[in-house]
Amino acid sequence: PREEVAYVTCTYRETCNDQPDFLATIDLNPRSPCYGQVIHRLPMPNLKDELHSSGWSAGCTCFDSVTAKRNKLILPSLISSRIYVVEVGSQCRAPKICKMIEPVDVFWKCNKGYLATVHSLPNGDVLIANMGDAAGNGKGGFVVLDGDTFELKGNWENECEAPPTGCDFWYQPRHNVLISSAGVVPRIAGRGFNPDDLKKGVFGRRLNVWNLSCRTLTQCFDLGEDSLPLSVKFLHNPDAAEGYVSCALSGIVYRFYKCEANNWAVEEVIRIPAKDVSGWIMPKMPAFTVDLIISLDDKYLYLSNWLHGDIRQYELSKNCKPRLVGQVFVGGSILRGGPVTVCRDEELKCQPEPLVVKCKRVYGGPSKMQLSLDGKRLYVTNSFYSTWDKQFYPNLVR
Repeated sequence: PREEVAYVTCTYRETCNDQPDFLATIDLNPRSPCYGQVIHRLPMPNLKDELHSSGWSAGCTCFDSVTAKRNKLILPSLISSRIYVVEVGSQCRAPKICKMIEPVDVFWKCNKGYLATVHSLPNGDVLIANMGDAAGNGKGGFVVLDGDTFELKGNWENECEAPPTGCDFWYQPRHNVLISSAGVVPRIAGRGFNPDDLKKGVFGRRLNVWNLSCRTLTQCFDLGEDSLPLSVKFLHNPDAAEGYVSCALSGIVYRFYKCEANNWAVEEVIRIPAKDVSGWIMPKMPAFTVDLIISLDDKYLYLSNWLHGDIRQYELSKNCKPRLVGQVFVGGSILRGGPVTVCRDEELKCQPEPLVVKCKRVYGGPSKMQLSLDGKRLYVTNSFYSTWDKQFYPNLVR
């Protein structure tokens, strides 16, 4: 059935507005007089959390439990490292916080911080990927919450297996594999994007392959210096042994696949060229692909290009590389009349026009995405990371 509400994490950090972040509930029923409007705000009890990605307490992968229901939202905080559990089952239009895990517990019990991405595990527990340690140094890995009580259980991976950085992950239980991406060193990248940080190990470059049941690191792929692999997705077919990872700074999408026994391989399938520009922080603007999603029928792949401003739709095929079949601009840094001038563009003949919706100019660029269950609507947020939002899209944080 068509979804009737959407939940969106909203942050006030870096806006000079001293208010707590909140979870917005948006009415998606086209027959409702409030269609497309925020109908409820759930403020967090603390300041400057920077709510990032949200995730369900249970999903279709929880095959060990036939009673698992999607009635809790897990909200990790990227900056404070706090975790909120929100009850949405009893009052979906006005959710409430039912549990909170303080940063000190995450620091002491797991030696982790800067929490990023949430997914439920096959046994019903909740897995959260992190970017760093308590001090903001780069440190990948995962923390686990009990799927029933939402108590913090500890680290998921063996401590010696923690990669240098972390960000996103996905898994295929039938192939006993979990694949995770890299990320950034929080204490340095958190100051903003600095070209001087390139080639200094601030931006991740690894794709990590894990044994799902043993929780051990089995393979690592170096995708190139400052490639910054962020978003990872498997195909939805539970028998499929392949997926895709998007690299933000290189503009490359790799396909990863099982090649023999338990070994995996990667191949480049998409490359979005950088644009030669003036009036920007560097002479070349990379295709900063924040998010990647795949339609439920495994026919289409969608990419959000936060800096250039476009959302791309690729048709997937077993016999060839993904083919670009759709593109729409919803903001970005290369718009006509803006401070950035495109000097050379391998793809576009002219700079796109600004996006105006209901007489309001849309600032920022496409970031996180969610596809509706029937595949007919794509929901997009325009904030990536508060300090980078303020740097590249100052009108957005105002």
